[in-house]
Order: sequence, then C-alpha cells, then structure tokens
Amino acid sequence: MQTAQEIISQSEAADDQVALDYDARFLRRKVLTTRAGAQILVDLPRTTSLGHGDALRTSTGVLVEVVAAPEPLLQVTGPDLPRIAWHIGNRHTPCQIETDRLLIQRDHVMADMLARIGAVVIEVEEPFTPEGGAYGHGRTHGHDHSHAHGPDHTPHEHHHHHHQHHEH
Repeated sequence: MQTAQEIISQSEAADDQVALDYDARFLRRKVLTTRAGAQILVDLPRTTSLGHGDALRTSTGVLVEVVAAPEPLLQVTGPDLPRIAWHIGNRHTPCQIETDRLLIQRDHVMADMLARIGAVVIEVEEPFTPEGGAYGHGRTHGHDHSHAHGPDHTPHEHHHHHHQHHEH
C-alpha cells in the first residue's frame, strides 16, 4: 500500500482521484480507496482539512486529486440572504456561500431556525465546499473560544499588578 504524507495545491494533472465528503476531508491518518481502486494510507503530521482540488502525493510520486463528494445538504434561499448567512455563521455552522443560495449540512434544528427567520430550505445532495474560517484552513474546531496560551500559562492564572497612586 502506498503512503501519502504530502498535500499539494494541485497544478499538474492527477493520476487518480479520491472523492470525500466534508467530514472525511478532515483527516490525519486514514486509508482511502481511490476511484481506480487503489488503497493509499494518508499519514499527515497533523489533522488537516483537505480542500476540493487539493492533491495527495504518495511516496511513489502518484498524485491523487481530492474531490468533494456529493452529500446530504440543505439549500437555503430567501429575500435577505446576508442576514440569513449571519444567523448561520453565528451558530458556527460551516456554510458554502453562493450569490443566490447558501448550503449547509443537514440539521433539523438549523432548518427549523432558518424557516422561522423566513428562509426557504430544501434538501439537496451535492458536493460541499464551505468557506474557510478566519483562523486557519477551512475549519472551526468545535465551539472553544479560549485563547492559546503558552505551556507555562493556564487560562485561569491571570496575574494583575496593581499600582498605588498617591494623591498629593
């Protein structure tokens, strides 16, 4: 089995393809089966979000293009799409933003909320390529809004130095 440890933004023709849905494109170590039936072990140094059109280069130089596979989604339309998009983003839900529609993963709670604010929601099955987040490559990791701290600083150890002000 070939091992792929390198991701490239594709510029040359791929030898093979692998179709992965949104969740499957977030990986570190996994065996994938390509369209041609080959098995490759993806073994990356850290968990990585692969984008539609990225490619994996195997140890033997084979280039395998990553393709967004069709998956169950909600197509969201409505008279005030920017406001609807704000409500989706406010819930940290990955969203594919197009001129006249939004696409999100199927979720009945989101569908109910969107219907209440006037959106038209229909179920579709197509590739999902949501917008990249502000903090990295296309993913928001859960709902943790804590700030990164150094190894010797835990989030709850804030030391404040108070200065005495003497009135004259």
